[in-house]
Amino acid sequence: MSVKLETRRVGDFVLSEANGSLSRDDIVIDTGVLVPGTVLAKLTATGKYVQLAAAPADPVTGSHVPVAILYGHADATAGDVPAVAYTRLTEVRADMLVWPEGYDEAEQTAALLALAGSHIVAR
Repeated sequence: MSVKLETRRVGDFVLSEANGSLSRDDIVIDTGVLVPGTVLAKLTATGKYVQLAAAPADPVTGSHVPVAILYGHADATAGDVPAVAYTRLTEVRADMLVWPEGYDEAEQTAALLALAGSHIVAR
């Protein structure tokens, strides 16, 4: 018998959100292959989104400031792609969020506090 592994599904990390599309915004992913639940940062120079960076080479870029969570899959290896992200008024499962490699528990806690400022609450 073969074993089938299920990949992350769109929005499977969401516990609740505001009515309609109040919790979500259309965004542009700058680079990378990202899965639902990836914690995102917004680049200050372009307004595009990237996966949250563990330690910024240049703190001015904004890549280390958590501001949103990716709703679905995004593959921006060939260039910018449109996507949808939760930017406010959302309750999510903390254990299903995708963090940068090497991000420790203290960094995750700090990032979740920053997201709570936009009413993105992790349970």
